[in-house]
Amino acid sequence: MNFAVDLGAPEGPVLMSDGSLLVVEMAPERGCVTRISADGERRRVLARTGRPNGLAVDFNGDIWIAESQDPALLRMSPSGAVEVYATECGGVPFLFPNDLAFTPDGALYLTDSGILFEDFAPGGTVRADWRDLTVDGRLYRVDIRSGAVDQVDGDLQFPNGIAVGTDRQLYVNETLTGMVYRYALADDRVGPREGFGNVVAPSDDPAVRGPDGMKFAADGRLFVAVVGQGDVTVLDTDGEVARRIETAGTFPTNLAFGPPGSHLLYVTEDQRGAVEVFNVGVDGAALYNGLRA
Repeated sequence: MNFAVDLGAPEGPVLMSDGSLLVVEMAPERGCVTRISADGERRRVLARTGRPNGLAVDFNGDIWIAESQDPALLRMSPSGAVEVYATECGGVPFLFPNDLAFTPDGALYLTDSGILFEDFAPGGTVRADWRDLTVDGRLYRVDIRSGAVDQVDGDLQFPNGIAVGTDRQLYVNETLTGMVYRYALADDRVGPREGFGNVVAPSDDPAVRGPDGMKFAADGRLFVAVVGQGDVTVLDTDGEVARRIETAGTFPTNLAFGPPGSHLLYVTEDQRGAVEVFNVGVDGAALYNGLRA
């Protein structure tokens, strides 16, 4: 079932406290952050930034934006005023800020897919030789109080979705390999990368297929939007595939759980320009917002 249609390459859904949904519209003619009413009937553009991707909302109501056109981490106030917060780490510029997640210690983690968007998908179409591209994906930790940006991992193959599990560990996926990795968190320290699971089903299709945005359910399972595969793949707590939820379009980009008690999952789908909604029988895990738990 559709929650909203006629969107321009939607991504980055975030459920707000009033039941409305924030999404980004990445299409060149849109390039905006949009708020959709709880009933899906009304929408309002909050800001145009270029090509916004991932979103996260903090305890002040500020909206953090991974901007991939002019690569930057942006902060937008509830009134829609946008400021550039960071564009580099230690003198190394961001290439493709992709997705965001707050962790229990109050830090904001940012995936950088490691290649300029236009080099990966010129004109919005992923290159046919995507397997041969040189990609240096990175994972950053951002202290939103001090402004410090630190790289905590690198040499990732297009890191994309990021989420904190019910085990309070950090999970990051790689679009080009299908892998989901896990990092132990201890205050401001991040443990080594370890494999958790893979969401790509065997196929001879040469088109890009791999994980994009992801979120945890309250029961500890991980729901992953898989672009090109046309499904949300659910990984059990041991990293094994438990279920695949087919989407109407083949390019689901990200997802957000609905209000507590609803058991709803909202999925942004690029091909159809829609937000699809599913009853998945479970609520989402609580998200962090920059405050120490």
